Amino acid sequence: MTASTLPAPGGAWQAWWADAGVTARKLLANPLTTIGMAVIALLVLVALFAPWIATHDPLRQDLAAALQPPGSAHWFGTDEFGRDVFSRLVHGTRITLFIVVLVTVVVGPLGMGIGVVSGYFGGRVDLLCMRVADVFLSFPSLVLALAFVAALGPGLDHAVLAIALTAWPAIARLARAEAMTLRNADFIVAAQLQGASHLRVLCRHLAPLCLPSVLVRLTMNMASVVLTAAGLGFLGLGAQPPLPEWGAMISEGRRYMLDSWWTVAAPGAAILAVSMAFNLLGDGLNDALDPRQSS
Repeated sequence: MTASTLPAPGGAWQAWWADAGVTARKLLANPLTTIGMAVIALLVLVALFAPWIATHDPLRQDLAAALQPPGSAHWFGTDEFGRDVFSRLVHGTRITLFIVVLVTVVVGPLGMGIGVVSGYFGGRVDLLCMRVADVFLSFPSLVLALAFVAALGPGLDHAVLAIALTAWPAIARLARAEAMTLRNADFIVAAQLQGASHLRVLCRHLAPLCLPSVLVRLTMNMASVVLTAAGLGFLGLGAQPPLPEWGAMISEGRRYMLDSWWTVAAPGAAILAVSMAFNLLGDGLNDALDPRQSS
């Protein structure tokens, strides 16, 4: 191979950045996706700067100021213990973001790894992996998460583990379908004929091609993660008091919601906005990464 035929230094990275730029322009061209990205960016910023954004200590109780309506002193009112709802909502973004990120970090590699291996090898490996996934998929995710948390005990870490255990089968199914479509492609056969090991084929060829679809599914799954975490918190099985988790805030305020609507309206609106934002971003990623959408 002559010097003229060698790839330019950094050519792979330049191609990657070019593809990322095209994807970013497609995302920003969609108004709904832009709104979703803005809400998620706001969630991250609020979580990072929560101590400076919050106007009060989220754990400080003031029974003399219990159940005060929204006003200049307390923007979103106070709860039954006189705690500032706005400050608790702001600090609750950290818990929500922690759950979403940790579940995604666990579920993404686990689901894609199992799915790619299952689709590539087929046979008994595929049969074993998919039957295990079918067992998890046969139960509603919230019911299965409740069962795991009941067995492990209430707590934020156990809630994250329970949600991760219920979310990986859908990712594995998707990655398996992609791998089964690609495993007999010409470039895979060529790599095998050149002596590439199974591990190299899986890591260098199949996994990168499955990644776009998995990323879209993971982004859409984040909305269900937020809802499941809020459901566990509402039932007292997620983050434990006095942590300002949004589902737990709704659970604590439901007894006063007829007269003090702000105790449930604020965390409920936050859950709705974040879930909708992740769905909008997932739809936008699906359109941007779908090759059929390219001109």
